[in-house]
Amino acid sequence: MAAYIARRFGYAVLTSLAISLLAFLIVQLPQGDFADHYVQTLLGAGQGAGASGNILGDPALEAQLRADFGLDQPVPIQYLKWLLRMVTGDWGRSFEFNRPIVDVIADRLTNTIILAVGTILLTWTMAVPIGIYSAVRHNTPQDYAVTFIGFLGLAVPNFLLALILLWLGALLFGWEIGGLYSPEYLNEPWTWAKFVNMLRHLIAPSIVLGTAGTAALIRIMRNNLLDELRKQYVMSARARGVAEWKLIFKYPVRLAFNPFISTMGYLLPFLLSGDVIVSTVLSLPTVGPVLLQAILSEDLYLASVILLWLGMLTVIGTFISDLLLAVTDPRIRLTRASG
Repeated sequence: MAAYIARRFGYAVLTSLAISLLAFLIVQLPQGDFADHYVQTLLGAGQGAGASGNILGDPALEAQLRADFGLDQPVPIQYLKWLLRMVTGDWGRSFEFNRPIVDVIADRLTNTIILAVGTILLTWTMAVPIGIYSAVRHNTPQDYAVTFIGFLGLAVPNFLLALILLWLGALLFGWEIGGLYSPEYLNEPWTWAKFVNMLRHLIAPSIVLGTAGTAALIRIMRNNLLDELRKQYVMSARARGVAEWKLIFKYPVRLAFNPFISTMGYLLPFLLSGDVIVSTVLSLPTVGPVLLQAILSEDLYLASVILLWLGMLTVIGTFISDLLLAVTDPRIRLTRASG
């Protein structure tokens, strides 16, 4: 087991280095840099446009701006300095917000974690029992209804579902949908009343973000449980008169649950990255809109840090799921150890 953990950890470190390189290069792909964006913003606002098209007509000012932000150095040097900052905990300064990146992300990280955890709990709570029920009721009207709803959940885009909830809530029921807190609690310290208010506002975004994931996990649970129920050991146990509920939950459900554990590698980063448009539509104070704004303004360090952490969450989730799978199913540990 120790060798298995060490090997998986080594793979995680190498994957993290590759992700850091990709995160940095992806932000470098668009033509231009933050200095270009900053200049165009000032020119668009009519501030000091000279005849040559540069600020105050002085190209040296743009060069000085790039030098101040380290944008005049070769890309490999920029990457090495950026990676060193990531390792030492100095994430740099956001060009767009003119604040340390730690402060920019910390303002919204708590809300993002709350939303992600709430969505995961809702997804698992709904997907497991519905998937079991659909498998047990195979080829019945109930199974067909669950299948139809599952395909519908996968087909409807999250942002469209958010718009529908906003319309229904405001027009038909008068509900306050949008944001994670009521206006009176935005800048207030944490209290029980603020926590309850947050839970009430958490329902709508959790449903929107969790719909597609719930539908997919229902299909996974249903199909895997159907495969287990057709195996010989289940038929033999049923022939010996084992109670049906005990027969289903003792072994088939446990084995069919393995894919749920394996989805931990992508579920959390999927929620964090998939909430960009949804958070914009529902006015949620999460990391998603910050990432969108950083990309649009070519804020190199802020965008690359957020992209890096999205990738790191995938690596961390995959590492944890590998360990949990090795604990719950010894076949995986033995197979990978022998390989």
